[in-house]
Amino acid sequence: MTVHQRRYDVITLGEGLVEFNQTSASAATYLQGFGGDTSNVAIAAARQGARVGYLSRLGADDFGAMLKQLWDREGIDTTYVSIDKEAPTGLYFITHGPSGHRFSYRRQGSAASLMNAEILAGDMIQSAWMLHLSGISQAISSSAETVVRQAVDLAKKAGTQISYDTNYRPRLWSPDHALKALLEILPLTDLFLPSMEDLRLLTGLKDPFAVLEWSRQHGARRTILKRGPEGVLVDDQGDIQILSGHAVNTIDASGAGDCFVGCLLARLSLGDTLLDAAAYGNAAAALSTEGFGAVAPIPSSPEVRVKLLLHHD
Repeated sequence: MTVHQRRYDVITLGEGLVEFNQTSASAATYLQGFGGDTSNVAIAAARQGARVGYLSRLGADDFGAMLKQLWDREGIDTTYVSIDKEAPTGLYFITHGPSGHRFSYRRQGSAASLMNAEILAGDMIQSAWMLHLSGISQAISSSAETVVRQAVDLAKKAGTQISYDTNYRPRLWSPDHALKALLEILPLTDLFLPSMEDLRLLTGLKDPFAVLEWSRQHGARRTILKRGPEGVLVDDQGDIQILSGHAVNTIDASGAGDCFVGCLLARLSLGDTLLDAAAYGNAAAALSTEGFGAVAPIPSSPEVRVKLLLHHD
């Protein structure tokens, strides 16, 4: 089936979080927002016009209700977001200092970390063009890691494409465990979306072109290597293109990589080439760093188009 014969363009699976972001390094004032990498991806894709669904688990608390309202406002299908009456919705705090932003999480034992196969009960994955997954979703618990693997199996059987972002977090699991999980999923992916920092930590490689070669050797067909302010490298089965970063007034870069992924997937589902979709996502990610938080600054399609036009002039 082509993308337009399916009900959804992008389905993501994982953990939504409520965010509290310090508004300056000197003030004990926090701006409430939202985060969670796959939730950020879903919102970014929806804001570009993609048909998006989310699979997750929330606590039966005020924070869970806030996330559910957010996804509904963004037009994301939450039919299979289940509610846990015992476990809480996860939170995190961002503080800002001389070395950049730091994250403190309150997610252990959260509703999302207790997700199980019940969130896969419908046919969302089978009805989607792309299933997007993340290393964080695998790392938050053993049951979540199992659900990710089950989701991959459902996607493969249904002919749904799979994209995967390493999003390696050393505090969540060991490098050995993360690398093992990556090597199992990599040959099954259609689109591999790591950051340079993640793969440097997991492979020891410091050269981005060596990282791309390593990815191909381990089963990746198409890889986009995210390099923060430096932009991205696009590797389409060995054909490598370099997209430089955009000059912006960066305030807070949290969630920029997720914004890139969501916008990329949306544009691919709408018919863009891999290179054009990556250029779009690159511009969107840069714009998303000009405000506080992971979600609020994610741009709309017209804003990204203006940025791209200015970049070409």
